[in-house]
Amino acid sequence: MPTPESEAFLAKKPTVPPTFDGVDYNDTPRLKAAQDSIIKEQWVKSMMNRLIRQELQKCYYREGVNHLEKCGRLRERYFETLPDAKVKGYLFQQQNYIPGKDDPAGQDQVSAGLDRQTDGIMATVPEKIAKEKADDRL
Repeated sequence: MPTPESEAFLAKKPTVPPTFDGVDYNDTPRLKAAQDSIIKEQWVKSMMNRLIRQELQKCYYREGVNHLEKCGRLRERYFETLPDAKVKGYLFQQQNYIPGKDDPAGQDQVSAGLDRQTDGIMATVPEKIAKEKADDRL
């Protein structure tokens, strides 16, 4: 039977999803919580990859010449988790946030052509280009 999680563990457990979706960059506590959540998620993926790699090494050593047949499942799982194994940090994701690509909830804003940070106050780039072309024709 699993043991219940302690109150101290639950207090440290992040309640923020590992994305910058809906985070106000002027609200420092929420921004830091999102950054912390992203780093923790990357570390979990990295450690999962390490555990799979260790099991694969044990399998190679145990099976010897038959490792190609016996360790194929672990090898495939290792290669699936390999691209996410590196801890990349949060700065690139924070500075290059793309609504709709980084979060599924942003699809409606991308299709509407709204800029996420200005909530539609400024015109998007294609609208500016179309306006400049129309002005050049006159």
